Amino acid sequence: MPGGLETALVEDLIKRLIASIKCGVCGQRYEVDNISILGHRQDLWYLRALCSACRTQSLVAVVIKEDRLPEAITDLTETELDKFRDAGVLTADDVLDIHDFLKDFSGDFSQLFYQEFNKN
Repeated sequence: MPGGLETALVEDLIKRLIASIKCGVCGQRYEVDNISILGHRQDLWYLRALCSACRTQSLVAVVIKEDRLPEAITDLTETELDKFRDAGVLTADDVLDIHDFLKDFSGDFSQLFYQEFNKN
C-alpha cells in the first residue's frame, strides 16, 4: 500500500472517481468536498459521501487493485482484437478528420453505407 504523498494521490483519485457517481436518491452527482475517506484495509477503501442536494449520506466501499493491469471487457473475437492491436495509433489528424465528418453528418447510416457501397 502506498505511503505519504502516494496515499494522498490515491485518496484524491478515489474521491474524484466517487464524485462521478450520482446519488441514488436524487440523481445529483456527489461533490469531491463532500466525500470523506473513512479508512482502508489492503485493497478495500471505505468512504462517506454526502449528497449536497438532498443531504443523503452513503457509505461507499471501493476496491483498488494496485500494480495490476485492468482486465479488458470486450465482445470482440481474438481475430478482431488482433486486427485492432496491429492498427496504428490515432493521430491528431485522424481526430480532426472524424470531427469534420461528424460536423456535417446527418446521422443517416443507411444512406452513408449505401453511398460507400455504390462507390466500389
